[in-house]
Amino acid sequence: MEVRRGRFNKSYEHPEALKPNQPTLFPIPLRDRDHVFLKGHRIMVQIQSTWFPIIDRNPQKFTPSIYTATESDFIKATQRIYCSPALPSHLELPVMP
Repeated sequence: MEVRRGRFNKSYEHPEALKPNQPTLFPIPLRDRDHVFLKGHRIMVQIQSTWFPIIDRNPQKFTPSIYTATESDFIKATQRIYCSPALPSHLELPVMP
């Protein structure tokens, strides 16, 4: 399991807000471990904006720090998965022989 925060998608040193209603590429490295998916195995990817109380709260509004977020920063968020020919959501996985 790995949690990816959108604010750090491009840089950990310079966090930035995601742009609403704009598809965003999220490269997720598989680290240096071997992953074997046998025939019939499936991969699950969860897209969500918070996993509280397992992971700390997400205000859904870009703030300098989630720990200084005010009550008005906690707003409703909508997550979109695009699945059209022009904007196909997909996973790219390397295949080793």
